[in-house]
Amino acid sequence: MTKIPHILLIYTGGTIGMVKDYKTGALHTFNFDKLLKHIPEINHLNCKIQSISLKEPIDSSNMNPEKWVLIAEIIEDNYNAFDGFVILHGSDTMSYTSSAISFMFENLSKPIIFTGSQLPIGDLRTDAKENLITSIEIASAQDNGKPIITEVCLYFEYKLYRANRTTKINAEQFEAFTSPNFPPLGESGVYLKFSKQLIQKPLKNSYLKVRKKLDNNIVILKIFPGITKAVVKSILEIKGLKGVVMETFGSGNAPTEKWFVELLKEAIDKNIYIINVTQCAGGNVQMGQYETSIELKNLGIISGKDITTESALAKLMYLLGEKIPKNKFKSVFETQIRGEITED
Repeated sequence: MTKIPHILLIYTGGTIGMVKDYKTGALHTFNFDKLLKHIPEINHLNCKIQSISLKEPIDSSNMNPEKWVLIAEIIEDNYNAFDGFVILHGSDTMSYTSSAISFMFENLSKPIIFTGSQLPIGDLRTDAKENLITSIEIASAQDNGKPIITEVCLYFEYKLYRANRTTKINAEQFEAFTSPNFPPLGESGVYLKFSKQLIQKPLKNSYLKVRKKLDNNIVILKIFPGITKAVVKSILEIKGLKGVVMETFGSGNAPTEKWFVELLKEAIDKNIYIINVTQCAGGNVQMGQYETSIELKNLGIISGKDITTESALAKLMYLLGEKIPKNKFKSVFETQIRGEITED
């Protein structure tokens, strides 16, 4: 007899957990123990579901590393009792949170699926029901009694993505997310189909490790035409700064003006790590391809390759927290850890 999967639903906040008071029009959170009242279809799923809600639901705009640790600890504390986890989260920062959780869980052997919605669960035209039902189905999906998904994913509007490859692209469309440099791990249509060859597999005979030390002494520096020396200098001289995610043009290009290069060099000499990511929606950083990135390569700036800004930020916090030695940091960052970059 096949064991029925046991799924833990974790509500952190966000639109998906809201219902509208039709007298006032105001949105308020609802008790997830009453989930079946709003989505009776869940009764038809072949799994047992339990839910946990954060004491105070968080608008995703207020997400931060402390709350990432809280979510990680809820999963860690319940890891052995459940076969899969579905995290309900506001869509605005879902790519940041899910990327961070992917780095925090090493040797993951169970699914952690993030989802949310653009409209509240009680709305007539809501996308919440489909996103939630399918996420639970994905978290329950097994092959010979073992989970099909063994990584952190994000499910939204019929597509299952590797979480640390995603970015939010639309505030109004139901198709709110994309994965610009990596194909979906699965799609929901008449049938639920997985691209099993793409799914990260845990190492054999390895145990789950949850890494909870994150260092957020970092900044995102977006390069733009006309950026001034004063702006770059003020950012790179922030007290206690340890890392910079620098969003450059195209395939990793930046100004070649002497003051710009010198400021970067001074920062690197102060042991500040600088990660070069493209501000394009998709594509790869290839330093040295154009003259405007040769200087960056010569300085020893770290290539983000085809990582997203959200994932670069999460990976930087994670690696700084792990206190990677300076002489290894560049090679570790440029190496795939959780499927977040495409290696050459």
